[in-house]
Amino acid sequence: MDLRMEQVSEHVATFLKHTQVRFVPPTEVEAASLDALLLSAWEEARAQWPTVKLSLNQFVIHVAERLPKVSPDSPIAPLLKMLSLAELYLTCGCLQGLASAQEAFEKSYLAKLPGKLRGLRQPDAMIDDVCQITRVKLLVTTPESAPRIGEYSGRGALLSWVLVTAGRIANKLRAAEKPSSEDSAEEILKMLPGQGVDPELDVMKRRHHAEFRQAVHEAASTLSADERHLLRLHFADQLSTYELASLFRVNQSTVSRWLKSARQRVYEETRSRLQERLGLSTLGFKSFLAFIDSQLDLSISQILEEKG
Repeated sequence: MDLRMEQVSEHVATFLKHTQVRFVPPTEVEAASLDALLLSAWEEARAQWPTVKLSLNQFVIHVAERLPKVSPDSPIAPLLKMLSLAELYLTCGCLQGLASAQEAFEKSYLAKLPGKLRGLRQPDAMIDDVCQITRVKLLVTTPESAPRIGEYSGRGALLSWVLVTAGRIANKLRAAEKPSSEDSAEEILKMLPGQGVDPELDVMKRRHHAEFRQAVHEAASTLSADERHLLRLHFADQLSTYELASLFRVNQSTVSRWLKSARQRVYEETRSRLQERLGLSTLGFKSFLAFIDSQLDLSISQILEEKG
């Protein structure tokens, strides 16, 4: 067997090792045919994405891991021909963190999203947010997970898959905008200490229900558009501080500081309004404010997560 045949056997063995199905070992002829198919697909993908440099081994493993689950005696070549192999090559590069692959992906796919979303009658005011979040979700590695671009299986066009992902994000954004500030205030009240824990505090909760709800509503309105946007991305859309840092091109400590400042604003404004309207004449009400001091930020976080 010459050197080329040794390489053929090596790549086929690597491919079969990483499939989800333990295929029946191919004959020598089938193995040679499979290797030729993989090599041809790799060369065609390199020609389509000349700036993206992936080894044949990286490409083979990526494709093998996304091959559909079928019977072990199924022929492999038809399965491969069903996949968009050149686009799997590009997404493999993105998953590997290659800047050239991510740039090609942004230019060839993400750049087309605004026009596609407008064609689907998505609100113009939301399109920028959707595109930004889609980019982060698909391309950014976090301590918790790999970029979601790795979920693309090659079954179907990559642009269609990206558009479906963006559509889901748009639906989530619209859903997050429906609850009003008053609804959130209502939920915050429910999360305060329950009945029987402190009878006087219970009285304060019931008596000042409307005032508290209005205070939270007014406090939220003092936030800037950027602060509301940041809180929505973090809590409703569940972008981590790591992802937000990548999105806004700052470090995590800066994002954490922004989030803390916005939450603190809600607390301070709520407390100020309650002090002005209701005073601090009883120990029970002082306890009420102390609870707000320690729990309001956490409550708002939990509520926004639930509303996402």
